[in-house]
Amino acid sequence: MKPHLQTTIWTLLRAGNTQREIERRTGISRHTIRAWAKRFEAQGDPPPPSPDDSNCPGVATDLVVPLASQTAPPRPPALLLAPAPAATSLCEPHRAFIEAQLRLRRNATAIYQDLVDAHGFAARYNSVKRFVARIRVREPEQFDRLSFLPGEEMQVDFGEGAPTRVPGTDRWRKPRLFVATLRYSRRSFRRVVWNSGQQVWAELHEQAWRYFGGSCRYVVLDNLKEGVLKPDLYEPELNPVYAATLAHYEVVADPARVRDPNRKGSVENAIGHTQATALKGKRFETIEEQNTYLEHWETKWAASRIHGSERRQVQAMFEEERPHLQPLPTLPMAYFRDEQRTVCDDGCVRVAHCSYAARPAHIGTKVLVRIFERRLEIRDLQTQALLRTHTLAERPGTVVLPMDERVFNPSRETLHILKQADAIGVDAARLCQMLFAIEGRVGQRKLWGIVHLADRYPGSPRFQC
Repeated sequence: MKPHLQTTIWTLLRAGNTQREIERRTGISRHTIRAWAKRFEAQGDPPPPSPDDSNCPGVATDLVVPLASQTAPPRPPALLLAPAPAATSLCEPHRAFIEAQLRLRRNATAIYQDLVDAHGFAARYNSVKRFVARIRVREPEQFDRLSFLPGEEMQVDFGEGAPTRVPGTDRWRKPRLFVATLRYSRRSFRRVVWNSGQQVWAELHEQAWRYFGGSCRYVVLDNLKEGVLKPDLYEPELNPVYAATLAHYEVVADPARVRDPNRKGSVENAIGHTQATALKGKRFETIEEQNTYLEHWETKWAASRIHGSERRQVQAMFEEERPHLQPLPTLPMAYFRDEQRTVCDDGCVRVAHCSYAARPAHIGTKVLVRIFERRLEIRDLQTQALLRTHTLAERPGTVVLPMDERVFNPSRETLHILKQADAIGVDAARLCQMLFAIEGRVGQRKLWGIVHLADRYPGSPRFQC
């Protein structure tokens, strides 16, 4: 310690100051002050050497106080100490009003503003804030234990998988971890994918049902965009591909409320269990390797464990649940994508550089085009009613439009006129063919005149011959 600090401690100790007071005034720790006090006492309490620093403030050294007198008197027992009087809050006269406002779930700011406006409250906002914090009664939130029948519900959600090497690079990335958990048995299906979308989300559900050997009656999901386009408490709008997949497997979607993860706590716990136990600290070279490991871990460890709350083996409960699952359909789901198209002036819609007839949709209206692997459907945009079905063309530039839906075309019009002439009679057909052979397409006007005579003189034998 520097000499001037030693002198300060020595002087303050001789002046009768306690070690706590010296600590407060100098900032030196009491442990250090106590050590120097013992050193001074061991040396016969000589004055410490004067500091060489001329800037050190002088201190008085003529105050001699025995070291024993520096010991503070013992603190009196707590029972003998009179309790300090508690300050009464300025909000106390308004307790009834504040409690009534708290029952209405109003915050301290709103209560303070009403006190000032209606009751002439003169104190500060912090007084109301402290008073509200003291009298507010927070009731613990109660949770119900949900129970379900075998095969009734499946819960699904996304999480993060273990770091996996991105194909063709040296970078590591965490893929998306899909987990589907049967609510009754807690048996889970786990799969990691690089990217998710509407079709990938539906395909993962189909893989889960194929893995379990059947589908449940309800599926509880979060309000993520892959499944729910527009969250709503009463009528949520589902992704059309996902909705069609559920209908194909006869499953009903039950989206959870927004910001209510407790509704699907089983799958939330399954994701946490997977991340903390199976994938913690692991890395995989390929996503297929991670999926193989997850399937092995589920079969050997997760399914054979004793569930914490049920106190039963997961696999044993799954064997009870398996017969109650709904049978799977014979054919897999036919996936599609929806696109909006405008009906062009030729009555067709353009899809992948090909034209497809869209009648009875009117020209200029928008229609929904549902594109499957080998066919497409044209539907009404509002009612989803099916209008037309076409086989997908293989060659770009193909026009799929029946002849009877096409408008006037000179080359097609000639055949139409000759058919009408043939219906009138043999002589009329021969005359029209002769005129067309002589004059070509220009003679179509004369051909029209001949066939229109049949409309003007219907049933006339002179005209037929």
